[in-house]
Amino acid sequence: MTELIIYAAVFVLLIGHCLMAGKMYRAVHANTSLTLHQKNDWKLKALIFPVYFWGKYKEATS
Repeated sequence: MTELIIYAAVFVLLIGHCLMAGKMYRAVHANTSLTLHQKNDWKLKALIFPVYFWGKYKEATS
């Protein structure tokens, strides 16, 4: 039973990670003021820690 709870928690974290990375990808791709290099840089960061870098992206673009 403990394994099932652990797997469920890991699954929820993985889904959240993917959804947040996708949200950041769409926002970065839609931003026309960024160069291709900057877009790729932000997208790579979104793969690593999407929630942390979403905040950094919002600060940088505001």
